[in-house]
Amino acid sequence: MLKIIGLWPPDNRDHRKITKSRFRLVYNLTTMFFILTIPAFAALIRVWGDMILMVDNLIYSLPMTISVFKVCIIWYKQKALVSLIDMIARDWMKPKLKEERDVMMKLAKISRIIVICGWLMVILPTIISLVCSCFGVTTRYITNLTDPGKPLALQTYYLHDVSKSPQFELTLLAQGITMFTTGLSYSAVDQFLALLVLHVCGQIENLHLRLIHMGRYTNFDAILKYNVQDHVRLIRSIGIIDDSFDLLLLVVIVYFGITFCLQGFLIVNVLNKEGKLSIIQLVWFIAVTVCILLHVYLYCAVGEALATQYEKIHRATYEYAWYTLDPKTARNLILIMLRANKPLYITAGKTFPMTMATFCNLLKTSAGYISVLLANQD
Repeated sequence: MLKIIGLWPPDNRDHRKITKSRFRLVYNLTTMFFILTIPAFAALIRVWGDMILMVDNLIYSLPMTISVFKVCIIWYKQKALVSLIDMIARDWMKPKLKEERDVMMKLAKISRIIVICGWLMVILPTIISLVCSCFGVTTRYITNLTDPGKPLALQTYYLHDVSKSPQFELTLLAQGITMFTTGLSYSAVDQFLALLVLHVCGQIENLHLRLIHMGRYTNFDAILKYNVQDHVRLIRSIGIIDDSFDLLLLVVIVYFGITFCLQGFLIVNVLNKEGKLSIIQLVWFIAVTVCILLHVYLYCAVGEALATQYEKIHRATYEYAWYTLDPKTARNLILIMLRANKPLYITAGKTFPMTMATFCNLLKTSAGYISVLLANQD
């Protein structure tokens, strides 16, 4: 997915691959800006003041803006992320026990399932939107102000007349291609973050297995030294991931809160007052809300998995039978104890950890704002 949009780091020795990757990246950003993002915000200005039309616009324009932001962040942090990709390759190639390989395979399969779901969440909405537009059916709320002719897949405003043929068909085709690449940009970055964190979780689990079974090895000092070095390596890896994604996660959290409040307000308002939306449009709005919710849940779920796995390192060192060791050897366990004493998280803007508790608090706060909006309207 990252290769398609030009974000996967190419081989530095192959200048042809570097050129192709940069071309795909520039093409992706250009089309997102001039085919979707700018026309969508131009349409937002035209419908400003109509709550339903504004929400109908924002559920597309805000994700497109976030997609552009994600691409820019990953491109800017690409050099730092290359080291993590190389680390993953080395972890898979180095010798390991069957138990360690089984742990890595289990988490790799989970990552693969997440990526497959990401593909489906990109392809299905794109196909549904294009097919509906081809047959004159729309999942959006349309008026003469937003769609003077045939409805496009997205609420946009172009300088050319899209109500005539073949301008309509060409514009719809351009929207479809750009929706696909924009969806990849939005989803692939999330899957990449999940893959990185889950791989580190697997390495932490393997470190935990080695710590609790250190008594099996004859050369205790060598095994302890290896585990300490591996522990430091994993902490640095999470530091790189957090530095690369913390600003992105903060922006996504704010974006989720805004979108969830707006769509929740619209859905509740329509249900209470028997509004103008059809059943298809209402179902589509709910599906989009659930899709955004799943992406935020993914951030918090992998963050919770990381915190849970790291807690095992803390318990394993403190529960180890140190009293059976030589005092000088047992004292070396303090190195891991001191490192494991501090929890390990991925954070949003270095402010708060991405855990399930954060996810629940975010839902609770967003639901509270929805009730405030409804109360003010009444």
